[in-house]
This record gives sequence, structure tokens and C-alpha cells, in this order.
Amino acid sequence: MIRTLIAARRTAGNVLLRRGFSTTRSTRDNLPTTNSPIVNRLNFINSVTGSSSQIPTYRVLDGVGKPIEGAELPEIDKAFAIRLYEKMMLLPAMDNVLYNIQRQGKISFYMTSHGEEATIIGSAASLASDDEILGQYREMGALLWRGFTIDEAMAQCFGNEDDTSGKGRQMPVHFGSPKYHFHTISSPLSTQIPQAAGVGYALKRDPQRRSKNVAACFFGEGAASEGDFHAGFMLASTIPSPTLYICRNNGFAISTPSTEQYYGDGIAARGPGYGIDTIRVDGNDIFAVMNAVTEARKRCLEQGRAVLVEAMTYRVGHHSTSDDSFAYRARAEVEDRKRIDNPITRFRLFMESQGWWNEEAETELKARIRADVMAAFKRAEALKRCELGELFTDVYGGEEPWNIKEQREELSGLLKKYGQVWEPWRNELSKYKNNGRDLTGS
Repeated sequence: MIRTLIAARRTAGNVLLRRGFSTTRSTRDNLPTTNSPIVNRLNFINSVTGSSSQIPTYRVLDGVGKPIEGAELPEIDKAFAIRLYEKMMLLPAMDNVLYNIQRQGKISFYMTSHGEEATIIGSAASLASDDEILGQYREMGALLWRGFTIDEAMAQCFGNEDDTSGKGRQMPVHFGSPKYHFHTISSPLSTQIPQAAGVGYALKRDPQRRSKNVAACFFGEGAASEGDFHAGFMLASTIPSPTLYICRNNGFAISTPSTEQYYGDGIAARGPGYGIDTIRVDGNDIFAVMNAVTEARKRCLEQGRAVLVEAMTYRVGHHSTSDDSFAYRARAEVEDRKRIDNPITRFRLFMESQGWWNEEAETELKARIRADVMAAFKRAEALKRCELGELFTDVYGGEEPWNIKEQREELSGLLKKYGQVWEPWRNELSKYKNNGRDLTGS
């Protein structure tokens, strides 16, 4: 048996020689599922850079808004730069108002984007307006960039009759918009990651959108600890699709710091393991984000494959209105990050150095945005919710199933019996358009 195996190996070696393969000791034996060279020394690796160094972070502007020597600035003019800055400024203005009115009990929940404005606006500005976006829950800025109005954002958070995202049936900041190619946010972490691979594959199969659009998927480094992360990346890798993954590595997954989320070199280290082109970028540098996302999108379309961008930033705000981040991090740390590496300040300093911005323009912008946000808040607060019967619509396509009919009839019967005689229900019904008469008939 042994002699037979030796003879077989010699025969295989002769075949390789005739086909032009090298017969050096390191490459003579080819394993069945890889072209990896054979070596005779132990060599454990723990880096995707080929050395012990970490993955580098791409940057264009330094901390005070000056271009780094040799860095390439995106081709933008003054008008476009001002639009970028206005959207970056709009985010914290809306965050401050909506966060405070949640604390007053006027809306049920809210999540801010403090500290991540450059990553969100820079990414949105680098995508085509009809690229499909699958967000996590800090991507309101992407919708605002595409034309979603302050009034529409307020309506969604209040769940009033003007809410085009979900007719008041979604939690605040769970936006959605077919018009702006923004898929409705889901509360569970990471569900959008495998979904994005599917959306990207659908785009690839569509003759009208093939080589034209990508699926852009946002997620945080905490979401990358979920199983759906690996399922999505495996799908996007083995069934290639133009799916652009953008990881907002802001340092914290709710109350868990990134140091406890993973031991490897961030999320970018995982991309090459799936055969996905990857780059790490300074997420507080809007120009670096724009350049990286622009090139990543280009690669997605040209190669028809997924690309990963890891944007390194810092979550200045609390995770949500359900969180007090000072319970797990020092207040001084947060204040230092606000002062030392503020993405809005960095971009403003660049604009001032170009003669595109000044203190007068800053004062006028702040006053205008504040007035617009407060006006939208007052309008949204005064509107009623959608008709109560909308609770049962848009659930299934086609003929309404029996269980939805049964639920509507049951609620209608209860409202007719108790709706006007029990004060808690009477008060609640008064918040709906037509006071619930679409179900009670009275």
C-alpha cells in the first residue's frame, strides 16, 4: 500500500513538471482547495497587514482642518461645501430638540448622532441619490441629505397623521422612504446586514440598475458581534453583489466599549477574511469619508462585489434616551472628545481657511436652523395621529386575511362598548384623527 502511494505521488509530480509547475520543496504539493504555498516553518499570523502593525486609517484633514501633505481633496466647490456643513449642523440641532422633547414625554424614544455627523453626511453625499440605503438607526442625516424634510422627520418621531414612514406604527427614528430609497429601520441589531446582501444581489440582476446602483448598509461595531453580520458578509462574498458596508465604529455598543466587543484589529480586519476589499477611514474627517466611500462605491460597481468601509469615530451622545453613558464612561472623556476632535469644527476650520465661511455666516445659519426645527416641532406636536383603523392596513398584500379582519372587529367592539365611557380610552381616542370614529362608526 505504501509503495503504491509513493508511486502515485511520483506520477503526480511528473505530471506537474510537464504542466510547468515548480518542483521546489515549498510548492510541490498542492492542497485540494487552496493555492497556498507549502512551508516548513511554523509561522502563526495575527494581522492582515503582513506584519505586526495594525490596519492604517485614511485621513485627509488633520485635527484643525488643514489638508495633510500629499492628501487628495475631493473635487467640491464652495456651494457644495456649504451644503455639507449645513446638513452637518442640522443634525445636532434636531438631535437637541428631539432629545429634550422625549425627556418631556412628548415622544417615546430618540437616538442622537452627536459625534458622527461627518461619517453620516459624508457617506450620504458620496452615494448616488437612488442607491439603496439600509440603515441601523443613526442615519437620519442620509435622508435629510436626499431631501427628506425636517417636517417629515418630526412627523415620524411624533407618529402623527403626516408620518409617511409608517403612519405612526414605528418607534421614533425608525425612518423609511421608498421615494428616497431608504429601507425602513428595524430595531433588532444587524438584520439589515444580510438583507443588504440580498438587495445588492437584486440590483445586480436588474438590467436597469446593474452597474448603476449599490446597496449601502450602515451598522455599528456592536452590531458586528451579532450572527447576522457573518451571515450577511458570507452571503455578499460567496454570491457577489454590489453591497457597500459602512461600519460606524463609534467606540461603544450601547454600554459595552469596543475593547470588550472584539480582540482583533477592529471590524476592518474581518473584511479580508471574507475576500472583501476593505478600508479604514477617519470617521471625523468628512473628506476622508467622502473619498473612501466614493472609491468603495466605484469598486462595488466595477467588480460587482461587496466592499467594507470602517469609519473610526466616537459616540459623543448617549446611546439613546434609554441610556446614561456616564454610568460606564467618564464625563471628562466625552467633553475632551467634543473639544479635541469635533467633526463639525474640523470641517468649519477648513472652510474658513478657504474663505468660504465666517462668524457672521455661522450665526445666521444657527439661527435659521433653530427656527426651522422649532417651527417643525410645533407643527408636528399639534397634529393628531393617523386614523386608528390604519393599524390594520398595509400589513399584507392582496385580500385581507381573516385574522386581521377578526382583530379589527374585536377592537371595534371594545371601542363601541368602552371608548366613550372609560376616561383613559376616551382621552386616548381624542389623539387620533376623527377620534377613532373610523372603527366605532359613531
